[in-house]
Amino acid sequence: MRDTYRAKIGDEGRVVLPLDWRKANHAASGDELVIRVREDGLLISTVQQAINRFQNLVAQHVSPEVDLVDELLRERRAEAEDE
Repeated sequence: MRDTYRAKIGDEGRVVLPLDWRKANHAASGDELVIRVREDGLLISTVQQAINRFQNLVAQHVSPEVDLVDELLRERRAEAEDE
């Protein structure tokens, strides 16, 4: 897969993503994409890619032994008891 593509903005601001990119990223007609506006341009990814990127970011800051779901549930239960 290439890392650079060219595309034109068409009617109503539509951009057609190149077929190579769609195939490589398992993106099909009707799929939702995440478009992140950055200082240096746009980052376009599939929803799954965005989820994976976020999970990797969290994993860098949370020990593997920590179960975030259990922690959240514990906090919610404590809050409910205080009410």
